[in-house]
Amino acid sequence: MKSALLIVSLSLAGMINAQKIQYALRMTKPQNHYFEVEMEISEFKAGDLTVKMPVWAPGSYLVREFSKNVNLVRAFDEKGEALKVGKTSKNAWKITTGKAKKVRVQYEVYAFELSVRTSFLDLTHGFVSSSGVFCYLDGHKDKSGTVTVYPHADFKVITTPLEKTAEQKSGERSETFQFPNYDVLVDSPFEIGNQEVFDFTVGETKHKVAIFGSGNFDMDELKVDMSRIVQSENEVFGGKNPNKNYTFIIHNVVNGQGGLEHANSCVLSVNRWTYGGAYKDFLSLVAHEYFHLWNVKRIRPIQLGPFNYDEENYTSLLWVMEGFTSYYDELLLVRAGYYTKEEYLRKLQGTLNYVEGSVGSRVQPVAHASYDAWIKGYRPNENSANTTMTYYSRGAILGAYLDAVIIDKFNGTKCLDHFMQYLYEEFYIKKNRGFTEIEFQDALEKFLGQDMDYFFDKYVNGTEIPNYKEVFGKIGVDVTYTGKPTTSFGAALSQEGGNCIVKGIRAGSAAESAGLSVGDEIIAADGMRVDNSAVESYVGSLGEGETCKLLIARDEVILELTVQMTLYERPSFKLEPNGTAKSKFDYWLRTTN
Repeated sequence: MKSALLIVSLSLAGMINAQKIQYALRMTKPQNHYFEVEMEISEFKAGDLTVKMPVWAPGSYLVREFSKNVNLVRAFDEKGEALKVGKTSKNAWKITTGKAKKVRVQYEVYAFELSVRTSFLDLTHGFVSSSGVFCYLDGHKDKSGTVTVYPHADFKVITTPLEKTAEQKSGERSETFQFPNYDVLVDSPFEIGNQEVFDFTVGETKHKVAIFGSGNFDMDELKVDMSRIVQSENEVFGGKNPNKNYTFIIHNVVNGQGGLEHANSCVLSVNRWTYGGAYKDFLSLVAHEYFHLWNVKRIRPIQLGPFNYDEENYTSLLWVMEGFTSYYDELLLVRAGYYTKEEYLRKLQGTLNYVEGSVGSRVQPVAHASYDAWIKGYRPNENSANTTMTYYSRGAILGAYLDAVIIDKFNGTKCLDHFMQYLYEEFYIKKNRGFTEIEFQDALEKFLGQDMDYFFDKYVNGTEIPNYKEVFGKIGVDVTYTGKPTTSFGAALSQEGGNCIVKGIRAGSAAESAGLSVGDEIIAADGMRVDNSAVESYVGSLGEGETCKLLIARDEVILELTVQMTLYERPSFKLEPNGTAKSKFDYWLRTTN
């Protein structure tokens, strides 16, 4: 038996209200990549018990089947006698308790995928993404409890947003933390190892930063810059930060994967050398994940908490949750003084041109993109660019659009910040719940004092291009359309192992009409052997209606295709300050740079 067991001890007698859950986390042999966990549930009346493992991690909208990492599920009573354990679904185990007064369930959890949403353990450190490690007792996620962490002998530091209890365990070196319910436990990651840790305080909130892995970061610089980002975010919400403590866990790795938000913490995965030339990108990531402590974790669709951990939690509002957050993660860098106004406009222009220049933006409404995150957003294929649009970027542009509408409506005295404050107050503070799609539109219309059907019909549930010139012009930004019809091949190519391989085909393009497919190897063009750059250069020199013959290999069969060049116009825009409506422009960006 491997050295990582999850042991669940369930006491079956007593009152339900007195029930408390206690976990113990161990990692005896990190090189085996298995965590050991003990869980004891006391004062509980039940017959058969069902223990479940979540199938997804909140904030990452994909069913990841965490139960695939669970092995060797067993159960015992208080005398050590084995009890019957049967699977009732892919992530559930039913325990026949009989006359047992306590039940101990044992299983192994394999952890060897270091990302912001999955767990990892080796000789260098341990990272616990709690939704993939801690099971819950079905029907009783509301119960409080503790987690005692017994680190490996070589690991000296434990970082988690959970609060320590007053009483710590005796004997083995350990630290004990408490949680009010399972949702909070799942929302609380653990970094266990020898990470570097520093603190800073903004307002009444103390921030802890734990950094795993070497890199070119400067702690003193990070303290200053992260503080400025946090201060700018607090100002968005009128200084109302719901947390007394907040934890950043940063993984410095080769392939950074972004971040994942939690209610009072976040996990960031970045390239270890990102603190040099890409430092502003790091600060943008900090701003993005920190903004989520309001937008997603508290301002949220009603489907996003309390969670159903057994299946997808669908909502059409991710364009607000992730999109508005993406809008602010760049805007806040302007307000904090890291971008000039001109630099920010170039950033916004780049996002706008990506969104409106994408073929999929005319096919998939952003509301559908939100809903389909579970089946499309996290599962792209070679045709995704033709049929989908990311709710991050499209939502960011719609956030900028609404910001401009609000600023103009209130003549430079209110902006999107105030609408976010309104949502926070009305739903989180007053109602302590999320909102439906209808309630969100109603709230926006009430805030603006006008009907917004056109906005939702055309741009949220439709795929029309907004009149950016009119809307942004009112806050001092000229928007010039720069798209022009040009001849276009329409195939994305890559040089792999000396071969020119087709990686993507734009819908309606000359390449598609010719019959070219993803995976084809292009060998020659008009009798001349070519690589990817030669194909792009040669075919790109042809005019509208001109043709060339491509020799390709498909599944080791040689074919000849004729490509006839066609025109393609990719929508694009240029943004420039126009010098008018200067007070609104300055109010929007709030910077002297």
